[in-house]
Amino acid sequence: MQREAKSRSMEAVRAHPVAELLECPPAIGLLLNHAAQCLSFEAGEVVFRQSSICRGLYLVITGQFLRRTERLETRLTLGPARAGDLVELAAALGDGLHTYTLAAQTSGSVLILPMEALNQAFQSFPPLRMRLLEELAREVSRAYNTCCFSRAAKSQGVNFAAWQAQG
Repeated sequence: MQREAKSRSMEAVRAHPVAELLECPPAIGLLLNHAAQCLSFEAGEVVFRQSSICRGLYLVITGQFLRRTERLETRLTLGPARAGDLVELAAALGDGLHTYTLAAQTSGSVLILPMEALNQAFQSFPPLRMRLLEELAREVSRAYNTCCFSRAAKSQGVNFAAWQAQG
């Protein structure tokens, strides 16, 4: 019963494919394609720092990156970002400040869609912003569900990683 509930809950908030999220009219697609920049990083290099100004929306192309944050003088690891992950939707769609630090764990590359081009795209095609906001909401829900399941598993003495892999 719990496994079924977990499965339904996680399905509702699963990540949508990047191609679906960024689908837009050809003119907007060309604008974003021309503005996109590919950046390479070596292990240990920082892509962006928490509280710095967001330069755009980031898409991990290759490698593995780690998200870290500081809250109330406590350092937290938020988890990895891998190929295909859109990162920092909150900063790109919100107040423009990064909510965490992203650093390369292995050598890799990210594609950045600069804020200027994104804002032009949002003005010309508002459904794009709405789809990205919906994805941000799903991302927050996934994090919340993972936290809840982790706490429930710990309180019941269950190995969370093994339990999550079963689902």
